[in-house]
Amino acid sequence: AVLQYSYPNISGGEGSLDRLLPSVSTGLSPRKRTTSQCKSEPPLLRTSKRTIYTAGRPPWYNEHGTQSKEAFVIGLCGGSASGKTTVARKIIEALDVPWVVLLSMDSFYKVLSQDQQILAASNDYNFDHPDAFDFDLLTHTLRKLKQGKSVKIPVYDFTTHGRQKEWKTVYGASVIIFEGIMAFADKELLQLLDMKIFVDTDSDIRLVRRLRRDITERGRDIEGVIKQYNKFVKPAFEQYIEPTMRLADIVVPRGGGNMVAIDLIVQHVHSQLEERELSVRAALASAHQAQPLPQTLSVLESTPQVRGMHTIIRNKETSRDEFIFYSKRLMRLLIERALSFLPSQVHIVQTPQGEDYEGRTFHGKRITGVSILRAGETMEPALRAVCKDVRIGKILIQTNQDTGEPELHYLRLPKDISEDHVILMDCTVSTGAAAMMAVRVLLDHDVQEDKILLVSLLMAEMGVHSVAYAFPQVKIITTAVDKKVNDLFHIIPGIGNFGDRYFGTDAPPDWSDEEMDEPSY
Repeated sequence: AVLQYSYPNISGGEGSLDRLLPSVSTGLSPRKRTTSQCKSEPPLLRTSKRTIYTAGRPPWYNEHGTQSKEAFVIGLCGGSASGKTTVARKIIEALDVPWVVLLSMDSFYKVLSQDQQILAASNDYNFDHPDAFDFDLLTHTLRKLKQGKSVKIPVYDFTTHGRQKEWKTVYGASVIIFEGIMAFADKELLQLLDMKIFVDTDSDIRLVRRLRRDITERGRDIEGVIKQYNKFVKPAFEQYIEPTMRLADIVVPRGGGNMVAIDLIVQHVHSQLEERELSVRAALASAHQAQPLPQTLSVLESTPQVRGMHTIIRNKETSRDEFIFYSKRLMRLLIERALSFLPSQVHIVQTPQGEDYEGRTFHGKRITGVSILRAGETMEPALRAVCKDVRIGKILIQTNQDTGEPELHYLRLPKDISEDHVILMDCTVSTGAAAMMAVRVLLDHDVQEDKILLVSLLMAEMGVHSVAYAFPQVKIITTAVDKKVNDLFHIIPGIGNFGDRYFGTDAPPDWSDEEMDEPSY
């Protein structure tokens, strides 16, 4: 059979799993790697400075700001060198959807003790036993990734049998493909898998592949490889891996060469993804709009100076030079205002006259700025001018012209941002869809909601309500709030397309105030 379906008796089968399952009495090119794999495989556009996703990630949360869909997790199990990674890559290629993450169980080998290192060097350590894997870390990581959170993945070095110092950060999975020899060997892991696939490859083919891989890529001799295979690999397959085939939803014979099976798998995944599609912007346009402005909103005092600068930048006849000049003035005032909401504490210093002065100092670890590209990037100089050595992150969100929904295309955040107070910068906010997505990204990276300050030159009431309702602890600071948004999501009376007026580019006829075009470099 090309494709085999099995329907395990969950009550009888999984009930006897305990923590681990008990024992039950065409040659493809080998993987070329010496470290464990964990990759994101979206469509990419690489420039000299950045890597941009050419297909964006649609909203994974609802209008309340909470996650309403989890990533679809495919579990791939099979014996060593059965072609699991090849099948995974074939599925990724055929799926042709953005934000697919390939997670390898090889990343989660336990760190070996000194005695175990000696055994491994002589091929006497059993890497094919369930005890060789860190299931607690693996389950925790896969659960967070499925929930849409940012995770750090260990990188295992097969030559030293240890983890590398730098771990890989992975975020933003719409589909997760998790592959490993023990992928079905843990009850908690099984509960996280939406689809379970077993790759069934002849044992002779697997042995040949393993010989080729371990000799050419991992520098091992043929006798050692055969010794390890007979002593550990083959018995482990018979005792721990082969019995889990009964838990699979689909069994794929012949691995990556079986395109009929892969096409059927892809069809099912596509149908599941279609069922999970969300419409956020439409919900925002009709929700919570008749209420008073929230207390978390702070609007710059409309002094004659501020009003005068708005008059200039809102005027369609204003030249680009003047638009930039007065926008920058407003940005500086806006950033200074935002900084006043950061926590501070009493700090006493001594003046040159030898007298004490009771002042204030920032009470926090760090301040990080995050701009929503491209217009938000224009606010970075104002932040740098008043915050010395501030760290900067960037998020690119674009509107999908077919669905009208915001989509995440690019993300670069500083390390350990979860400990920081974050100033999130966007020049205009109409419905709040892009701002909500950016806040959700920060929360997924464990930034505390009450440490996020959203700053914008101009906002519509709709956008203020949307952000405040979804994230009531986020502080919102702007220079002005306009009352209306038209059917094209333009702020009325508004300011026009800020990015195009600032950078001197032409707006498309169907532009939105929240639409982020690809940055110019």
